[in-house]
Amino acid sequence: MESTGSGSEEATKIGALVPLTRPGWVEAGRHLLAGLQLAVSEINGAGGVGGKALELLVRDTAADPQKAVAAVDDLARLGVVAIAGEYHSVVARAAAIRADELGLPFLCSSAVLDRLTEQPTKWVARLAPPQSRGWQIYADFLSRAGHDRIAVASQQSIYWASGVHILRDRLKANGATLSDISMSSLDPSMLCDQLIDRRATVLLLLVGQPEPAISIVKSVRNDGRLSTLKIGAPAGQPEFAEWATLLGEDSAAIPFLRYRPGHLNPLGSRVERALWEKLGEAPSFVALEGYDTIVVLAQAIRSFGTDRNSIAESWPHIEVAGTRGHIQFFRTPATTAWQWTDAPIQIAERTPGNPAQFRHVLDSG
Repeated sequence: MESTGSGSEEATKIGALVPLTRPGWVEAGRHLLAGLQLAVSEINGAGGVGGKALELLVRDTAADPQKAVAAVDDLARLGVVAIAGEYHSVVARAAAIRADELGLPFLCSSAVLDRLTEQPTKWVARLAPPQSRGWQIYADFLSRAGHDRIAVASQQSIYWASGVHILRDRLKANGATLSDISMSSLDPSMLCDQLIDRRATVLLLLVGQPEPAISIVKSVRNDGRLSTLKIGAPAGQPEFAEWATLLGEDSAAIPFLRYRPGHLNPLGSRVERALWEKLGEAPSFVALEGYDTIVVLAQAIRSFGTDRNSIAESWPHIEVAGTRGHIQFFRTPATTAWQWTDAPIQIAERTPGNPAQFRHVLDSG
């Protein structure tokens, strides 16, 4: 267990779910935790909330839904007023279902799977946009670029299957086709043969990071037959520094989804600078999501108190300035949780010739 904050029995405790060990996406977890911790530190430095400091009780989910459920149970017993965080969608879904069962508020920072619970619940809210919204924007981006034969390299999970479904439906409506190539029995060189056979113009990486994503990119880039093939990564693998470190120049020109505006507001710019110092590298949008999560929970506690039911009842009444825009929560037909409907969506890529920098391809919202 890791704790951030005063450690006082008088502190207001918030649980945090973060992937910090493999097979979780450790880099994403580190950025998410940095954002959560920075917000707690700044709020406590300004006097806390309602005269009490915030204390963050951190649990490593390691991308394991069972570990997440056990962590929710543990944090509930320890008296947290709410739970924050999580990056992996399947893990966040397991945590959300358990939080709903226990009557424990859960503000999901970064996971995008549309339905975080089976039925609508008052206990769960989310900052990241639902997968259907972001991935439909990505499909439209491909269609506008003239691509009509798209292939996806996919692994088995609810998250990847949902992504394939969203992309296929949207691309079909746009007059394009999608071929789903399962990587369960293929190595990257065999995938290249499949791409040739299907005459694909785009390959989308619906696979884990770093592997098999890194090996797939290397194989495709080194296959002269595929020199004109476009690679895309709607799940956001190129966002983190590890991508550029492992791939070098091959990391560039692979468009991906990220959830931040093209230009940050003054709060976002200040927080980005502080996160850069904390992380020792450029902070991702996931770090900003973590910071915004604590800002929202602090506002809920400040206005409605520390009672769990009161916090859950506060979601539709929250209005707070976040690092990436004005945050409010609404009900939407596609989701079962309270949703920040104006979360920004951007398509970006690492810049050819200088993959340490990003360039914006599309800003939406």
